[in-house]
Amino acid sequence: MALSGVIAGEMMLLKGSFAETGHIAKTQLPSPLKIIAVEEHIQSPVLARASMPAILQQAPYLTDWGKDVVDKVTDLSRPQVIASDLSLGKLFEIGQNRLNEMNEYGIDMQMLSYAGIPQAIDGKESLHIIQAANNHLAEMVKSNPNRFGGFATLPWHDVGAAIGELERCVNELGLKAVLINGRPSMDFLDHERYLPILQRLGELEIPLFLHPGLPFHHIQQTYYQGFSREVSARFSMFGWGWHNECGIQLIRLILAGIFDKCPKLQVISGHWGELVPYYLQRLDDSIPQEATGLSRTISQTYREHIYVTPSGMLSLPHLEFIRAFMGSERILFSVDYPYLSLNGARKWLEDLPISQQEKENIAFRNAERLFKLI
Repeated sequence: MALSGVIAGEMMLLKGSFAETGHIAKTQLPSPLKIIAVEEHIQSPVLARASMPAILQQAPYLTDWGKDVVDKVTDLSRPQVIASDLSLGKLFEIGQNRLNEMNEYGIDMQMLSYAGIPQAIDGKESLHIIQAANNHLAEMVKSNPNRFGGFATLPWHDVGAAIGELERCVNELGLKAVLINGRPSMDFLDHERYLPILQRLGELEIPLFLHPGLPFHHIQQTYYQGFSREVSARFSMFGWGWHNECGIQLIRLILAGIFDKCPKLQVISGHWGELVPYYLQRLDDSIPQEATGLSRTISQTYREHIYVTPSGMLSLPHLEFIRAFMGSERILFSVDYPYLSLNGARKWLEDLPISQQEKENIAFRNAERLFKLI
């Protein structure tokens, strides 16, 4: 596999050593940085067809994205939003084309998860459709286990079925985590009926990735309307709205005492924590333990139960803030492919002004430990 990342200046060091000693010194060259990207998406035609009616009912504004403006990758130094029709095509590709692109941009492994809102599928066939999707993902992983890992999707509307599918995905299919897109229903995850699923995740030591979903239409109409259809759609979704929704869901889990009730539960939060880390001090000051009745402060709970990943927002100031707040041991790497392009991802990691050990933590070691890849 051709990977970039040759360390600049190594040949000059070798030449200098030869000039001084008459032979080439046995310099230990650093190995290319291994990169595991943990928030990379796929889609199944069956899953997409089954969930689309519910998605469009929940968020009819979804189709306004890309009607008036076509996204273009203009800055090759960093990942950028890909045009909706192109990203849609890439979602269905888990074969050689995806591997070729990973090779070109130096991504060693992708942890794959389903796009859309699978838990929105209604009717008696929903469990079978979700099971088939998990089977398909597991087959793709088994066909290339050194390059792909998988996150299960669950039928959250049926708690018993969700627990059964979780156990099957872990014990039989070998999937490494669960990802949920948005809310499990009109309620957030802290609703008491979802507690048994969260408890089982903790008992199995299977991480839960809280991925953004689509704000319900009545929320979108209240907060994000009043602009052109293109601006409102982007503002409602990946511009701001779904990050805010996802951050609120995580704060609610903390305030509801879920992490006291599920002490082994670990949660992954994308996009540098979906706005939450930057307000944790404010939350601690505004909602102290005397009010929450929790065993720890909000910030302490966050540090002990949350992993953060950039989702392609490769910004040094964001990285520095999160690293200072919770350390490199709680940062995973992701690009959010194929919604974002892969260009610049490897170079950003390699050029970070941090130690090699911390780079390795972020690039692959934390993921290997959390998902038990080794």
